[in-house]
Amino acid sequence: MPETRINGKNLDLAALARFDHAPPTLVLDAEARETMQRSADTVGRVLQQDVAVYGINTGFGALASRRIEPGDLARLQYNLVRSHAAGIGDPLPERIVRRMLLLKANALATGVSGVRPVVVEALLTLLNRGVTPRIPERGSVGASGDLAPLAHLALALIGEGEATRAGELLKGSEVMHAAELEPLELAPKEGLALLNGTQLSTALALEGLFTGESLLASAIVSGALAVEGLAASYTPFDARIHAARGQRGQIAVARAFRSLLTGSEIWRSHRSCTRVQDPYSSRCQPQVLGAVWDTLAHAAGVLEREANGATDNPLVFGDDVISGGNFHAEPIALVADFMSIALSEIGALAERRIDTFMRGINPALPEFLAWKPGLESGFMLAHVSAAALASENKTLAHPASVDTLPTSAGQEDHVSMAPWAGLKLLRLADNVAHILAIELLTASAALDHQKPLTTTTELQRVYRTVRAQVGEAKNDRRHDREIAALAQAVNQGKFAALLPAWNPPRPG
Repeated sequence: MPETRINGKNLDLAALARFDHAPPTLVLDAEARETMQRSADTVGRVLQQDVAVYGINTGFGALASRRIEPGDLARLQYNLVRSHAAGIGDPLPERIVRRMLLLKANALATGVSGVRPVVVEALLTLLNRGVTPRIPERGSVGASGDLAPLAHLALALIGEGEATRAGELLKGSEVMHAAELEPLELAPKEGLALLNGTQLSTALALEGLFTGESLLASAIVSGALAVEGLAASYTPFDARIHAARGQRGQIAVARAFRSLLTGSEIWRSHRSCTRVQDPYSSRCQPQVLGAVWDTLAHAAGVLEREANGATDNPLVFGDDVISGGNFHAEPIALVADFMSIALSEIGALAERRIDTFMRGINPALPEFLAWKPGLESGFMLAHVSAAALASENKTLAHPASVDTLPTSAGQEDHVSMAPWAGLKLLRLADNVAHILAIELLTASAALDHQKPLTTTTELQRVYRTVRAQVGEAKNDRRHDREIAALAQAVNQGKFAALLPAWNPPRPG
């Protein structure tokens, strides 16, 4: 198994994307270890001075003015973890929690949080041994970091929380013993350092990013299949059109469409038709999906920087301990909201193409793609389901980051709502996967109606992938299972993998 050294600055997006399915063995880098120890030593020296330093010998939040006696400093950290473990809701998926642990270890490894190397080593050991804390999904406003969720993570480290390993529920000291460790004994500042940070917000937004990248590729595949099903023109994908505008994402998306729309019997059959222009949902795909590409590229840059940043407070620089606000998750909230808006547009565009199949834009197709319209309803209600999801996404795309509700007696008087931005992003993305499933289903049926004419070699592979999930049928039948099977294939990346020479959106 490959080994990855954690040093606070080397977690790139490719490594984070691979982490779910090919986790390496994680070790703390030797230089990062030394930096962390020097930072922890600074905290020790501060405690010997008669000076109040937030979070080290004071209360927290609105209680920051309360000085803590030296004999209570260890208890202070434990009280913080216990009192902040106020999360609610279902447990987060294990892949999200594992990413949180990785991000938290990397953030602390930057060496400016004043915690000992043993804290990071404990986090990495949990990951290496497959022990995953159970963390409720709700209860953070993304203000002083993701306090409640990270408190549940910290509870597991000190032997008072819950975790799972290979499906078995572990409680209390069983958690650390399953990782062949003793519960962590918190030193001054360490409880606070574990709780401060944007690791839940960032883990959720990264999930949205990686899912969004796959959905974008799948949307190009399903959109190209729809172009053939609608007997639409290839002309709007001409490279000269997109070069004239110069938008990077638009150029990349148009190139991807050209890799699929390489000439077919269907295309040749309508080259002399009288239709002058296709609806926007077909011919403006590079413009709309290109804007999605650019949005994801921007989000990728923000999230990669966040994954390698210090989001604790206060921070230790040499002999100075400085309070600030790096725990505020506004950068993550904004890009999560931006991605929600962008992904909702993928679904909105696809829903419009599904509608064009229902109403005879291509005169070769019967109404609702029914083989016997009237006697049969065809895909009428499949389109209604797509419309329902597209409408739901309009609500989910409303930015969470524009809301703020002061907490901590007004001390935290502006919050980011980044965790909610991430949670609703994932629900929205799943809706998009189902809309694309319906488009793949209807576009494939449209190809069936045009037989014996065939589509391009590249899109024939897409068609065969659809038919491997859902067989061809010339009659009315229930569609729910078909949609679910294709949505699962979309979420698994099976259609994204059919896009030739595609690189995910990245900044630069």
